[in-house]
Amino acid sequence: MTEAPMALALSGISFLMAVIWGPPLLRILKHFKIGKIIRVEGPNSHISKMGTPTMGGVMFIAPVALLTILLNAASLLGLNVLGRSVLLPLGTLFVYGVLGMIDDWEGIRGGRKGIGMRARTKFLMQVIIATIIGLTLKYVLDVPEMFWPSLKMEIPLGMFYVPIAIVAIVGFSNAVNLTDGLDGLAGLISATAFTAFGAIALIQGQFYLGRFCFTLVGAIFGFLWFNVYPAQLFMGDTGSLALGATLGVVALMTGQWLLLPIIAIIPLSETLSVMLQVAYFKLSGGQRLLKMSPLHHHFELSGWSETQVVQRFWLVSLIAALIGIALALL
Repeated sequence: MTEAPMALALSGISFLMAVIWGPPLLRILKHFKIGKIIRVEGPNSHISKMGTPTMGGVMFIAPVALLTILLNAASLLGLNVLGRSVLLPLGTLFVYGVLGMIDDWEGIRGGRKGIGMRARTKFLMQVIIATIIGLTLKYVLDVPEMFWPSLKMEIPLGMFYVPIAIVAIVGFSNAVNLTDGLDGLAGLISATAFTAFGAIALIQGQFYLGRFCFTLVGAIFGFLWFNVYPAQLFMGDTGSLALGATLGVVALMTGQWLLLPIIAIIPLSETLSVMLQVAYFKLSGGQRLLKMSPLHHHFELSGWSETQVVQRFWLVSLIAALIGIALALL
């Protein structure tokens, strides 16, 4: 079986696993009343989403973990299905998923109901985990440190590589988290980005990483079966922190992390919108640059429906992903 069909087959299998696993997970979350608490400063149209089950990231993390572990077990038996290098992005997906799950639990049933973990505590944990991952990428896996479009040779970064890795992992973990505010938005954007980097990995000959990316894409689409408007389930920080961090790791493993701001232009824009809003508010003495941040809320309050925002942001993401792949081919 050639590499692209194998990757697509794994995507289909993980999609089916997520869709089958979805209804039992929904019943479990409803039974334990793991429901989203909508903050009062959000758009009024979101109040109706109060109580929708969250922690839905488990729906795609579990199938990806199970499938990847089983395929690695098959590799131990001599079947060339999946390599051990994908254990790092899988571990990233799991560890950041656990961190997000703690945050979700604190915000729903913990002592900081409606708020979640303290921002400083969460950020510190993200940095510590990202530091370990960055060191592993450089000194254990020895991944390509950086590629520049049109240059075929690897560009070494030396001592700067680990700090760059930390910024990429933590930055995009939080960027996807900020993007997760509308039904289907973060899932569609993440699936598109992982498809792009999965294609880049296959082009580079990193077949195991490409297979992992497409396995994750299939599982995300399975989650989207329940998350598209009107959502039956939210991914929560359990899913968004995990997806963003894993996207950063995958980009770093390909050496094409310079393309990450292009391919993941929507999460980057969401993050910049929050930073600009806060800075402008402080500098102007209380005035707002946008009607509301993150950016998707601004367009909602400007008259776009929720589905229009999601569809248009996804179209931008698709074009950006195509541009990113094209630059990787130069």
